[in-house]
Amino acid sequence: MHFSKRTGKYLIIIGLIMIIAGIVFTMQSKSIVGPSSSFMYKNPEWTVNGYAIIIVGTLIGASGIILWQIRIKKSINS
Repeated sequence: MHFSKRTGKYLIIIGLIMIIAGIVFTMQSKSIVGPSSSFMYKNPEWTVNGYAIIIVGTLIGASGIILWQIRIKKSINS
């Protein structure tokens, strides 16, 4: 499978954005941040959703790091 040179970096950025979004959603669901008029405020369902988004973002970011490292090793060996 062929990936572009920037694929790993893009996956890392996407993963970080998802992790930050998951943290914000979790904090809103626990009444730490956000307006009380938000549908996520004090909503335990969004605690679970926030944690799931954090996990998916971590997996995407980790795969980006792995792809980036593979690309670096290939360029060193060439």
